Amino acid sequence: MSVIRRGSDTSSEGTSVIQVTATDADDATYGNSAKVVYSILEGQPYFSVDPETGLIKTALPGMDREVKENYQVVIQAKDMAGQMGGLSGTTTVSITLSDVNDNPPRFTKTLYEFRVPESNEVGSSVGVIRAMDADIGQNAEMDYRIIGSDGPGMFDITTNRSTQDGIIVLRKPLDFERKRQYSLRVQVENSHINPRFYSMGPFRDEATIKIVVEDVDEPPEFERASYVMEVKEDAAKNTVIGSVSASDPDDKNSLVRYSIDRRTDMDRVFNIHAGNGSVFILRELDREENAWHNISVIATEFNNPRQISRVPVYIRVLDVNDNAPTFATNYETFVCENAKANQRIQTISATDPDEPLAGHRFFFGLAQDAAGKANFSVRDNKDNTAGILTRRNSYSSLQKSVYHVPVVISDGEFPMQSSTNTLTIRVCTCDREGNMKLCNAEALTARAGLSTGALVAILLCVIILLMIVVLFAALRRQRKKEPLIISKEDVRDNVVSYNDEGGGEEDTQAFDIGTLRNPEAIEESKQRRDIVPETFYPPVRRPVLPPTRDNNGDVRDFINQRLQDNDSDPTAPPYDSLATYAYEGNGSVAESLSSLESVTTEGDQDYNYLSEWGPRFKKLADMYGGDDSDRDS
Repeated sequence: MSVIRRGSDTSSEGTSVIQVTATDADDATYGNSAKVVYSILEGQPYFSVDPETGLIKTALPGMDREVKENYQVVIQAKDMAGQMGGLSGTTTVSITLSDVNDNPPRFTKTLYEFRVPESNEVGSSVGVIRAMDADIGQNAEMDYRIIGSDGPGMFDITTNRSTQDGIIVLRKPLDFERKRQYSLRVQVENSHINPRFYSMGPFRDEATIKIVVEDVDEPPEFERASYVMEVKEDAAKNTVIGSVSASDPDDKNSLVRYSIDRRTDMDRVFNIHAGNGSVFILRELDREENAWHNISVIATEFNNPRQISRVPVYIRVLDVNDNAPTFATNYETFVCENAKANQRIQTISATDPDEPLAGHRFFFGLAQDAAGKANFSVRDNKDNTAGILTRRNSYSSLQKSVYHVPVVISDGEFPMQSSTNTLTIRVCTCDREGNMKLCNAEALTARAGLSTGALVAILLCVIILLMIVVLFAALRRQRKKEPLIISKEDVRDNVVSYNDEGGGEEDTQAFDIGTLRNPEAIEESKQRRDIVPETFYPPVRRPVLPPTRDNNGDVRDFINQRLQDNDSDPTAPPYDSLATYAYEGNGSVAESLSSLESVTTEGDQDYNYLSEWGPRFKKLADMYGGDDSDRDS
């Protein structure tokens, strides 16, 4: 059989490892047939076996796993008490020595050297060192630490647990110009130390690390992280308000040029001298507009313009008393007609955009030119407020409805500033308690909170609404008018509708049918397109004698004459039925020959008038002595 057994390195001689047992099927009570004896065939001189029990033990002291870790031991079991002729069997035992921490870690070299640029950031890795340990697993875990350095706090060392490497980390910024080399003394030791092996010596090792700092072209450095400057708001242009200073930290000590980042000063209020860093103003300042200005100054290496650095500059504008106090609000008050003398009607206060260190102190009074004839007085309350008082017992809105009181307000700063503010006081009718009952229109408007602009806006809205109503009514009225063409299918009644027979289908320019449909739409100034105006061809009118039975011979001449007149008249229509027989009148014996009577009130048209034409014409000719030849006329 094969058995795997772990031993322990550095075990002493005779240390038990494992016991093997062999069995024999012979009868143990009969002689030595079942008596087994154990012996070792392979594994000397490291191991031995007890002949009777089969217990395997170490035969040599101080076995070392780091020298040999695995062993193969062959054990033989033989009956007949091991005598000649006995039967035997063998088994193989695999023995592996387990590790103990009996080896210290050791650096691969005693001196390590690293080169690092001075521009390396804090927290970055400077270099990696490694120590070796013959043990394995937990016994090979180790810790690194710095036990000596000529730059305290500049570096630190940590352990990578997966690789057991020591990593040197930068803790402070490097500066080639200040220190170009560092020396460290580091130590490594096992994390888990077995006290049994202290006698073997220290389980640690030491090494020296040399760190060389390399020079890098660095941007200019300002003397301060930020600058604060102050200037009065009345300072003149080109006044210097302060300066900044920067230098090249490299050994070459390049010259530095200064400029202002215009993205922080887009209004170009400030400028800086390129050579010495003096900051001055380009335009007048106003503290009430901007009390602080935050700009950024740029320093650039003259030899390498790519090397630049910035510093913030905070400029505070100091206050100067350059603003006069004014009313705190737009006061508008009233006085009762039954007011008494020395009665307070209003309390006023003032405001000033300036900010004196000791606070504001305002003084109130009447303007000098109005003090002698004033109807009101101003009493300073000594607390930056004042009261407006009446100077007589009564006021009349009929005599004067509005008073304008000029109030002078001054401050107590140097130079003193003052302004004259007008207070509007309206005269109103009040009750006994002093509550306003009736006032003029302007006062009522003011009390109601409506300004002149608001009234104008309301009036404009009313006018616009009225215009919209009028326009809507006009549109509705226009929609109700009769259309020019009632129906496209109703064009057959042309003779009946426009009271004229027309000239047939060829007479397309004679009349505007739409106009004839709606006679109200006819324009008096519109002339017909198919006739010549009468002003160019005045009609020839001859005296007409009414026909009688005594002048029957003249009927023929009458009719012929009328036909000739109408044929030669350029203003006559291009047809002759209506123009020729329109003179019959209601008293004619022959009655009317016009076809217009065929139109009834119900709108039905009689088209049989053509069949009635012959008899009516014959009747007319007989009355006036005509013959059949006259009918052609």
